[in-house]
Amino acid sequence: MFRNILVIIGGGIGALFRYQLSGWIYKLLGAEFPYGTLAVNLIGCFVIGLFLTIAEDRFLISPSFRIFFAVGVLGGFTTFSTFSFETVELLKGGAVAMGLLNAIVSVVFGLAAAWVGMIVGRII
Repeated sequence: MFRNILVIIGGGIGALFRYQLSGWIYKLLGAEFPYGTLAVNLIGCFVIGLFLTIAEDRFLISPSFRIFFAVGVLGGFTTFSTFSFETVELLKGGAVAMGLLNAIVSVVFGLAAAWVGMIVGRII
């Protein structure tokens, strides 16, 4: 139960930060291209790689803080960061086929699911 609360609090913080940062980037660069979303996703990917590597290799970080920050804050900030980290871990672990499959299926089926959702949304 405690960890669920950590995820809820962290997720709210991450979502608010995503909203604020992407809005600021759109104001700065315009909305002709999804610069805000791209920036958030790239920042989230960098931060999750940095944080989890430091947490595992250099410092003893409590499991509760890992959950709060990696799952909560970064999960609320962008789930693309988790997808990217997990795919890289598969590749690093030698599961190249699984890593590539995860990347291809996630992107292709994610786009397809969004497209189908849009179609269904127009129908109903």
